Order: sequence, then C-alpha cells, then structure tokens
Amino acid sequence: MKGTKNYIAVDLGATSGRVILSTVSESSIDMETIHRFPTPLIQVEGKYYWNIYSLYDDIVKGLAMVGAKGLKVESIGIDTWGVDFVCVAEDGTVSLPRSYRDPYTEGAQEQFFKKMPARELYERTGIQLMNFNSVFQMFMQRKEKCSALEYAKKVLFIPDALSYMLTGEAVCEYTILSTSALMNPRDKKLDKQVLKACKMKENMFGKIVYPGHKVGKLTKNVAARTGLGRIPVVAVAGHDTASAVASVPAMDEHFAYLSSGTWSLMGIETPDPVIDERMFNLNFTNEGGVNGSTRLLKNITGMWLMEQCLAKWKEEGKEYGYDEICNKAKACKPSEHLLDPDDPCFAAPSNMPATIARYCEERGWAVPANDETFIRLIFDSLAAKYAATLRSLKEIAPFEINTLHIIGGGSKNEMLNQMTANACGIRVVAGPSEGTALGNVMIQAGLSRKQIAASIETKTYIPENI
Repeated sequence: MKGTKNYIAVDLGATSGRVILSTVSESSIDMETIHRFPTPLIQVEGKYYWNIYSLYDDIVKGLAMVGAKGLKVESIGIDTWGVDFVCVAEDGTVSLPRSYRDPYTEGAQEQFFKKMPARELYERTGIQLMNFNSVFQMFMQRKEKCSALEYAKKVLFIPDALSYMLTGEAVCEYTILSTSALMNPRDKKLDKQVLKACKMKENMFGKIVYPGHKVGKLTKNVAARTGLGRIPVVAVAGHDTASAVASVPAMDEHFAYLSSGTWSLMGIETPDPVIDERMFNLNFTNEGGVNGSTRLLKNITGMWLMEQCLAKWKEEGKEYGYDEICNKAKACKPSEHLLDPDDPCFAAPSNMPATIARYCEERGWAVPANDETFIRLIFDSLAAKYAATLRSLKEIAPFEINTLHIIGGGSKNEMLNQMTANACGIRVVAGPSEGTALGNVMIQAGLSRKQIAASIETKTYIPENI
C-alpha cells in the first residue's frame, strides 16, 4: 500500500453501534470512532423488533460527519450480529426485522424437528442448534402468517439489508449467511431441503458473495446527504465474529482463537467444515470465515457472570473497576470447585451472586465468603472452561495448536489471560481489543494478517504457576 488511505467501518452490536474512520498507512492503522449510537430494540404488541430505520439514519449521520472532514474515503464496510433478517417488498420497502431476543421461537425447534430431525439439520448445515437460528425464526414467521415474509421479494440479513439501503443492491454475504442454519457449508449454497422445511425459496435470497466483494456505490441521495460522493460499499465479513477472527495477528495456521467479551467464542480455522456425531454432541458450530474458510467454534459464556455480579454489587453501593477485580482475584487462593459458566441457571438471573451461591449450595460446596472469592471463582471457572474447549479442539484440529490468540475486549483482562495460559498450558497472545472493526477495515483495504501483526501491539502470556 502506497500513501495513506481512509476507510469507514460500520460496526453494529446488539447494544450499540459505531461509525469508525480508519486511516491506513504502510506501518499503522489508526481508528477513530466518529459516531456512537444505541441499537434500538422496540416492542410492539409483545413482539420485539430492531429499528432498522433508526440504525440507517445513525449510519448516514456518521457518514456525514466523516464527509464534513473533507477526506477522500475509499470505501465503507458493515458488520453486525448474526441470524436476524429483514423482508424487502416488491416496491423496495424494508420491514422491521424481528429480534433474536424475541421469545417467539421458544419451542420452535421441537416443532421444526417433526419436519426435519435435529441430527439431519446439523448434518446439512453444521450449525449448533439454538432457538433463535434464522431457520427457526423463518419457520415460526411462516406459522404466524407474517405478512412481511408472505409478500417478501427478498430476504436480507442485517448487514446486507443496510448495504441495500445505502446502495440499492441486494446480496447475501457468505459469513452472515453461514449463521442462519440455511446453508450447506460443504458447497456453500443454500440447502434446498432445509429451505423446504421452513417454506422458503432460494430466489428470495440475494446472490451469495464473499468478503471483499463490491456491493455497489452509495445512491445519489446518500452520496449527497453525506458529502462522500458515490463511494463503494464493500461486503466485509458481515458477521461481526468473522470480522474479529479475520484480525487475528497470527503468523501461521497453528493457532486457536478466543473472541472474548460478554460472550466468548473459541475455535480454529479449517479449510472444510467438520460435521460428525462428536461435533453434534459437543455443540460445535461451522460458520463462514474469510477466503471461504470455516470457523469451527464453540460458544462459551464469557464475562457475563462477572458483569452481572458487578451490576448487582453496584446496586448495593460497591463499584469495582476491572483493575480492582483483577487484583482481588490475584489475592485469593485458587478455587476448590468450579462452576460451569454455560449452565442454564446463569443465562438470565435477577441476582447473579445469589445464583452462584445457590449453585454451590446445591452441590454441597462452600459458598464464596466475599466478593473477592466470587471473582476468583468466576475467573478460575472461565479459565477451566477455555482449557476444556481447547482440549477438544486439539483432538480434532488437522494441525498442531501452539498458540491461543485472545481478541476483543477480554484481551485487556491481564489476570484472566494469564490464568487461561496456565489452565491451557499454551502460549497466549492477547490483542487486538478492537478486533471486529479492525477486521472490517482489513478486508476493505486488502491487508494480510502479517500486516495487522506489524501494526498493532499485543501481549504474550507464558504458562506459569500462580
């Protein structure tokens, strides 16, 4: 790359979104959040929707703020959470998408499995079974006789829908499609039998494209409103985790990754999906990655337990910063017993410390005596869960794993990073913390992982006794 170039990354999470200006040179990647905004979830008659029009408006506002700087911008890329989708009518009108948080899919799996057994669905798609998978949402919307879906000309996943609203061009990006449980990961095409089971048709989806594909240019209206001109919108890895994994600063293939935050995802990259009885029983999922790769991964409850404890303690007048909780954990002895962070009882409790205490009591364990021991118990349990998942990955990986790369906000948690290195018995490299936005820009700019590694700071943790 010669000279300095500017790119815009639109990074949407299920709580908030950002429009980020990235300036890329041969030796550095600088990122500036230009506009931050909430991700509105609205309730209408007991149904939960994402306000796609509010998101679109905030994105255009952010683009206009960049446009006001008078910079030349090369392109725009959008990444979001997975599974949710909009319906586009014949006249181009975009519907409000139902949210994966809507409980309307409770019991959907059991009903769907009467048409296609769970094992067959996994064999066809390689995606772990969760109520909110797109396939179950579409199945239930058909049963509800949802008018938006009944009369839809196109169905677009969230990043593709926003690209459509900016450009007028409809595509179906590979990584976001892969989260739906509608795609066969072997041939990377929509599975006709799965579509039939949820009463969907192949022509309702846009052309399947891969990260790096130029979707189209900003419409004349958006170009004028933003002052950016008719610059291109590029299909990055539309699924935010796929963008995050793209940013892993690995120098070779011998690594596993841990995208660490409120929720954690641990996995490896493979050229082909791994779909068999063992993967089904372990609930591993095969999602799309960059360059047509597969991200074989497992979802793990991450810092959710810790965050919910902190929220409860704050209500009680005790507010701890992250440095403080790490110091408290370090001062405690290792926990005698360990939680399973993925136990359903921890999914949405009103009082996380009380739920953890009850979990211990039910098993005849000593209840943590104070906040410090609660913190240590959570950290020990997460590190052990990561180690168990890594052992499974090592058994199935077609290569030796000698490094665990931790990316995302959790990469800044030095205490847990060291505990993870100790529990896994493997070198841990932490960073980047802004992996999703960085991966978004990386795809737009055509950068390699080696270039990413050369432009960011990481910290290495070696297993030790603590």
